[in-house]
Amino acid sequence: MQTLWRFYGFSLIFTLFCLGLAFWYGWESTGTVAGTASLLWIVVVLSVLEISLSFDNAVVNASVLKEMDEVWQRRFLTWGIAFAVFGMRIVFPLAIVAIAAGLGPVETVNLSLNDPAEYERIVSSAHVGIAGFGGAFLAMVGLKFFFDLDKDIHWIDVVEKNLTKFAALPAAEIAILLLALWGISSLLEPAEALTFIIAGILGLVTFIAVEGINTILEIHEEKQKLAGAAVRSGLGGFLYLNVLDASFSFDGVIGAFALSNNMIVIALGLSIGAMFVRSMTIHLVRKGTLAAYRFLEHGAFWAIIVLGAIMLMSAKFHIPETITGLIGAILIGLSFWWSVRYNKRHPEDPETPAD
Repeated sequence: MQTLWRFYGFSLIFTLFCLGLAFWYGWESTGTVAGTASLLWIVVVLSVLEISLSFDNAVVNASVLKEMDEVWQRRFLTWGIAFAVFGMRIVFPLAIVAIAAGLGPVETVNLSLNDPAEYERIVSSAHVGIAGFGGAFLAMVGLKFFFDLDKDIHWIDVVEKNLTKFAALPAAEIAILLLALWGISSLLEPAEALTFIIAGILGLVTFIAVEGINTILEIHEEKQKLAGAAVRSGLGGFLYLNVLDASFSFDGVIGAFALSNNMIVIALGLSIGAMFVRSMTIHLVRKGTLAAYRFLEHGAFWAIIVLGAIMLMSAKFHIPETITGLIGAILIGLSFWWSVRYNKRHPEDPETPAD
């Protein structure tokens, strides 16, 4: 119990704080017990959905975070919260509305509070661009994991071994993504197709830029062999993780409008979920779960590829968030079961956890 509190204590305190704000806001805005209870229920449902749909995010975060030193791990859990909670769950939707409607910051906030239906309409109208950017970035994250010549552990052998072979072709994963962007854009109206293609290319460029920064910092660390260089290398991973988290949150922010179009309610619910995702990430790193269950990481990256593909296709087709979450949960669940089975069959493996 003490161990769980160490990992999730701050998230639980943050949850109580958000629920307290939700209770106060519900009472102030409705003045009734029923209205307050309804608002609290939506916040709870949104937080549960965010957590359940983001376990693959936590696993992938852990795969990056395990290579960073403890200082930057703590900074991801603390400083990164400002970006995840306030940046993506509050500022990002407001920025979309401000740009799309040509409004100032104060006018945008007033619109979100006083005319939530119009606010929802404007945010939803930007979905094509969001789908292109977020889908492209996530697809590259997933493809990069499998298009790796040094990858020697395979879960779905028949597929992953062949993808590793194709990794010898320079930029093969980029070619696959560009073909996907072109194919989906051909299904859209000309104006939307242009928006989708531009957003997708920007998502690809963002991925390359973040990877480039991380590589430069790592090379500098290798050359200098100084303690301070490790911190700068941690900075590259920190930037990568926050862009990754942003891409994961795009769909959740848009999908949240299915339950409520109130910006405050959405922000409170999704913020609770974002906090728990970070706690789960730290838990996975500290307990060495990825090393103990060798295929768990593979399941998460397959889930990311599926999420990226669904996000790209959502520019044309409506795909419920529950389906996305279910597919991710099945993939991670299967990879976990496969890992347990492997551990039982290979108890001599040094990474097999003790009973």
